[in-house]
Amino acid sequence: MAVLDPGVARFVGEVPVVVVGAGGCGLSAALAARQGGAEVLVLESDATPLGTTGMSTGLIPGAGSRFQRQAGIDDSPAQFAADIMRKTKGHTDERIALALAEASAGTVEWLVDAHDIPLSLVDTFLYPGHSAMRMHGTPNRSGAELMHALLNAAERSGVDILTAARVTDLFATDDKTVAGVRITRPDGSAEDLACRALILACCGFAGNAGMVAELMPEAVAAEFYGHPGNKGDAIDWGRALGAGLADLGGFQGHAGLAKGYGVPILWPVIVEGGIQVNRDGLRFADESRGYSEQTLDVLAQPGHIAFTVYDQRLHELMQEFDDYRAAQAAGAIRRGETLADLCAATGLPEAALAATLDAVARAVAGAQPDTFARQFNSRQPLTAPYYAVKVTGALFHTQGGLVVDTDGRVLTTDRQRFPNLYAGGGAARGISGPSCWGYIAGNGLLTATSFGRLAGAAAAGLVA
Repeated sequence: MAVLDPGVARFVGEVPVVVVGAGGCGLSAALAARQGGAEVLVLESDATPLGTTGMSTGLIPGAGSRFQRQAGIDDSPAQFAADIMRKTKGHTDERIALALAEASAGTVEWLVDAHDIPLSLVDTFLYPGHSAMRMHGTPNRSGAELMHALLNAAERSGVDILTAARVTDLFATDDKTVAGVRITRPDGSAEDLACRALILACCGFAGNAGMVAELMPEAVAAEFYGHPGNKGDAIDWGRALGAGLADLGGFQGHAGLAKGYGVPILWPVIVEGGIQVNRDGLRFADESRGYSEQTLDVLAQPGHIAFTVYDQRLHELMQEFDDYRAAQAAGAIRRGETLADLCAATGLPEAALAATLDAVARAVAGAQPDTFARQFNSRQPLTAPYYAVKVTGALFHTQGGLVVDTDGRVLTTDRQRFPNLYAGGGAARGISGPSCWGYIAGNGLLTATSFGRLAGAAAAGLVA
């Protein structure tokens, strides 16, 4: 990946706004740019757009949305921004956190109203780190379902998407104006395309093992569960252009990837009372803090594995999610009519697991404090029949990247704005801080959809 002098380009044409990447960020940016009156072209390296969004649950936070108001939920951007700052321990840009929180509800409603994306409020549980139910998702809570809806919206809006078109190089002048891109096709042929504004929506670098080892070594042992196109292209270009980079150690981990099946067991099973034990049948952390920070605790266990243990009530709750049904169909879920049956199915030691469950039941009842200070509140104790799934810690996607302003405009190392370069989603610095512990559910799609919408609108205004 290189930044070249425009003098060596052989431009075959010009498109006012070019977007690199057709995931949730790229499509949101393209829809906003098109709505702003700009001609836009999305360049996607894959034959079929999927991106990191397609591998997610597709949940987007929106603070103060009308869907919350209809459900009687009191929330505000200020409250959301305070949650972000609390979760990151103040280690993120407060101005950007507030700007994204202020844009969040508008983005959700824009997707629904302007583009017929079928989002509804998730009001059955509260994700860790959030002080209000503010997650919005498609009917099956599926990122693939969200991507399908976004692609349909792009087609209706007249957004052009060129697939199997990998952007390998940028052309930029000495004053950091991006003049165009070089596209390489699967047969090795290349063509140069000029543009007046460029939006980088090519996600992060979680699929680049060398870059992971360099920038966030604590995640090296995690299984990569993300789109393979996450190779750090935006980081390479940013370094070459003199862009500001921040929080490159930040990432979204997940402590519930079904080992050997590659399907995430989503965190509502924990939030609503499930636990995690190691192969000795012992708990090792407060699971309720969140699935991202729990990742490193799981990786620290023998064999880098744990077991998520729950019961019939939680099994039925999880039927809401496509991912869980997929894990069940694949055979990842173990069931036991009794604890002895569960231990026979999983190899967990019965005496140790029985003692663990007894201690949890006493903590749930308020008879004793939890060993790890977990607050079970009004959760119910786990009862037979029991369920368990062997899991490991996963690296979903990175959260650091190019430093941008509130419009998604990329900034230089001395915080000056690039003339016509924007970024969002995993290509941009997010709001999760410098490690995995600052991530709260929805941060990825918040920066994808809201930064995408803001960048697309700003780019359209620039080229008008």
